[in-house]
Amino acid sequence: MKEKMEDYVENKVYEHRVLKRLSQKELADAVGVSKQTIYVMEKNNYSPSLVLAFRIAEFFNVDINHIFTYVKGCDQNEK
Repeated sequence: MKEKMEDYVENKVYEHRVLKRLSQKELADAVGVSKQTIYVMEKNNYSPSLVLAFRIAEFFNVDINHIFTYVKGCDQNEK
């Protein structure tokens, strides 16, 4: 059986959050999402909406490509 290859978005949210010494809750409150959303995003188990990705990049004052990377056609289990 052929494995399903899915596109996904990798991110460096954890690294940026830790550098700013923020908790997941503090970041979540700053960008208007739940702590759970930040948790699953940091585990690369959730691809944020484009709006949320821009909101996070703006919060950290970096270009969106500095935090988020589009990965095409890879099985997430092989990451």
